Parts: sequence; structure tokens; C-alpha cells
Amino acid sequence: MRISEAEIILMDVLWKRNPLSADDVIANVAEDNEWSDATVRSLLNRLLKKKAISAERLGRKYLYQPIIERSDYLQEASSDFLDRLFDGKLAPFVAHFSHNQSLSSDDVQELKRLIESFDDDQ
Repeated sequence: MRISEAEIILMDVLWKRNPLSADDVIANVAEDNEWSDATVRSLLNRLLKKKAISAERLGRKYLYQPIIERSDYLQEASSDFLDRLFDGKLAPFVAHFSHNQSLSSDDVQELKRLIESFDDDQ
């Protein structure tokens, strides 16, 4: 499932707290992103069509909540990214990133800890 950057902003709100009404979602995202109410409602409808969220009627309002878990989406999106740009391999991605971005010493230490923990699990 492909979710646009704008849709991810709404998903982040819903992953943090749900269910929310459209008005609640609008209150959380519209001003910071300079979006109209109609834009947020359109994004909610797109997410409904993609079956990323569900809507339950409560009186005159709908309450929205995610269908997909954040961790599941991150796994799918990360794998898709690596497949499309780095032939599914993590090492070329890390190498590319480290050559084109400045990694802090904390970043390097964290990467070393991750590798060591992976080696311990093997």
C-alpha cells in the first residue's frame, strides 16, 4: 500500500490517538500544514479507499481509526524502498547514507550496537 506524505501526517495522528473525528484530525494537522478542512477530509477519504483507516458512525460524526499498524506499514514501506533503490540490500543503503550525510558519533555507536545485537542473535 502506498501512502503519500500528506496521508502519513494524518496516519501519524491516528496512530498516536484514536478513534478521532474529522474535526479532531483537522485540529491536529490543518494549521501546521496550511490545509483547509476540505483538504483534510479528502485525505481521510483517500485513506478510507486504500483501507488504511476505518470509519464508524457515531451520531452525526464519523470516528476514524487506523486499520494498519504503524510497525506493519514501516516494515512494508522500508522493504519497498530498499527493493526499489538498493536492490533489497541494506548495506549499500547505509554506505550511501554515510557517504552523503554526516553521521554523528552517536549514530555510529548505535549502528555498532545494532550489528552486535544481530551477531549475538545468530
